[in-house]
Amino acid sequence: MALLSISSSRLYGILVACGLAWTGLVAYIVHDFGFIWYIALTDGIVSSILLAAACWLINNNLRYYQPGKGSYINLLMWCLSLAGICTAGCRWIIPYLSISTVYMHFLSQSLTIRFFTDFLAIGWMAMISMLWYSQQDHKQTEKRKSEAEKLARDAELYNLRQQLQPHFLFNSLNSINALIGFKPDEARKMIHQLSDFLRGTLKKDDQLLVPLNDELQHLNLYLDIEKVRFGHRLDTEISCDKHCGEGLLPSMLLQPIVENAIKFGLYDTTEKVTVSIRGEIEGNNLVIMVQNPYDPQTSRPKGTGFGLRGVQRRLYLLFARNDLMETHQNDNIFTTIIKIPQL
Repeated sequence: MALLSISSSRLYGILVACGLAWTGLVAYIVHDFGFIWYIALTDGIVSSILLAAACWLINNNLRYYQPGKGSYINLLMWCLSLAGICTAGCRWIIPYLSISTVYMHFLSQSLTIRFFTDFLAIGWMAMISMLWYSQQDHKQTEKRKSEAEKLARDAELYNLRQQLQPHFLFNSLNSINALIGFKPDEARKMIHQLSDFLRGTLKKDDQLLVPLNDELQHLNLYLDIEKVRFGHRLDTEISCDKHCGEGLLPSMLLQPIVENAIKFGLYDTTEKVTVSIRGEIEGNNLVIMVQNPYDPQTSRPKGTGFGLRGVQRRLYLLFARNDLMETHQNDNIFTTIIKIPQL
């Protein structure tokens, strides 16, 4: 199978070298039977040209037509026919170039062995061509499949991200509407923060992975908007060790997780709630933990909505793993843990 790993130009170079070697071998054998070098070389050159033409023909046919499992008999018939043509060509062409009664008798006696050697050579060429072109077809098919899967994956990722923004945008606009009447300054501040957040989101559209520091900086814009909405009721704690700031993660991955934490932490209580975000490097993974308190009697912390399911789906599409997000509930604390492999 080493043939499958070499380049096309190198393959043709090998075939040319084999043709020259075949010419030399035939000439040497004919000369060894006692004929002069002129006759021997004429025999070798004519035999090699005819054989090369037959090999080129079957190679060219197999480039555009790959026989199925039930069509190998057709390929065998091609090889037999081409071998017969090569043998007949030698029988009728060489006598015009070398007139010798003794050689004519030798040529007639050697037609059978010529036929079988030509058949074997053409058969080897057919096998090599089938392996080569089937491998090329397989590579092209895999390439098209990979490109199609990438397009589908990118389309789904884009769709997931497009679903994230309207949900947050509608909530923010409702809050701005509520603030306009009695807190116009806060409403204007929130509009500016929302503008900065959306502008940053647009800039991130073309970035697949971003450093954690950049993601946290963008997340702070979102948290500033939410703090305007909830006032003193929302507090956040963000802590990362010194090594994880440059760790890479999918852009806009944390926002739906934090939004989920705020939703289940604040919507059913009037007390102050702290949402904590911690990051660290564990082995070859960037691990981020988001925690929020919740009331198990009134909240549904498993996140049956789009947020956490969308995050898990994005992680699967990017890393082909379903074990990169975990959720835990303990002592009225809901914890979301995500692991991002550092490739």
